[in-house]
Amino acid sequence: MSSTTLLQRLALITALMLAGCSTKKSPQVPVRQPADVKAQIQKLLPLHVTHKSDWADDIYTAFRTQQIDPSSSNLCAAIAIADQESNFSAEAAVPGLTKIAWGEIDRRAASVHVPAFLVRTALLIKSSNGESYAARLDKVRSEKELSAIFDDFIDRIPMGQKLFGNLNPIHTGGPMQVSIAFAEAHAKGYPWPVDGSIRREVFTRHGGMYFGIMHLLGYSADYSQPLYRFADFNAGWYASRNAAFQAAVARVTGMKLALDGDLILYGSEQAGSTELAVRTLAKRIDMSNSEIRDDLEKGEQADFSDSDVWKQVFTLADKMAGRRLPREMLPGIQLESPKITRKLTTAWFAQRVDSRYQQCLLRR
Repeated sequence: MSSTTLLQRLALITALMLAGCSTKKSPQVPVRQPADVKAQIQKLLPLHVTHKSDWADDIYTAFRTQQIDPSSSNLCAAIAIADQESNFSAEAAVPGLTKIAWGEIDRRAASVHVPAFLVRTALLIKSSNGESYAARLDKVRSEKELSAIFDDFIDRIPMGQKLFGNLNPIHTGGPMQVSIAFAEAHAKGYPWPVDGSIRREVFTRHGGMYFGIMHLLGYSADYSQPLYRFADFNAGWYASRNAAFQAAVARVTGMKLALDGDLILYGSEQAGSTELAVRTLAKRIDMSNSEIRDDLEKGEQADFSDSDVWKQVFTLADKMAGRRLPREMLPGIQLESPKITRKLTTAWFAQRVDSRYQQCLLRR
């Protein structure tokens, strides 16, 4: 056999072997069945939760339609928030809600210079269910009920329009206490029929979980642990990342800044304290004020951490510190709400949720 023929045969054998390798299919990860995921969710739910199968159905649908991985970590994150915010009650009673409601009405009346007695008189008018608004307010227990009263009052009574315009003063609701404005802005693709309005959907079990899960997990964030995502849920997307940037700016400039995650005054062209502090570094980071502003406006987006201002500021801060500074930290925000009677912070909220998250993981 000639050397040429031998080489040809070896080439043919090699080609056949490569062809066999190229057509061999890699093993596929089996797709999890809906029933298996729902069973897992029921197992992860706290013992005190009733109607577990219903909760599991709604949580599963939210994850499936938003194409979020139903991993134990993601499921436990959503479960921990719902447990912290409402103990898994779509219509949780709020202590002292009647007092809060009347206080809000009196505050609005004072702000538009309407005498209190005129407001009280208007609230004696019968509402859509036959009871007076005052009677309904005196026995209101949940935010869902209160939101419905305000909607009714605004729609039917001229005084309601004067006090509230078209803005219902109830801003959050449902089992995860998600922002109603957030839900209304992210309603595309909502998988259930809408009962009147997205606002009303937020106060249902399925609607509250759907939008709450979207707010918690519906954005990309490269955090080292879920704790910072829990803080973001309370303070806004990327607040934990942005607070770390503010801390770096404060270190480099020596200027005291609120580490709240707000890099600019959103909705305003005026420069806020963080933007003004970064401007003092303009020459050192070789950026103009307009370039700084353009980058800071990415503060609610994932790619802010790829921006020039982020990289330049952290280069200076790391050098000054002699080490790599954290790119994430809990925002320093004090929580304010008529429902809050103690001095609480975003850090407290995140740590409480994280404790529930760890307990959930133990139920796997």
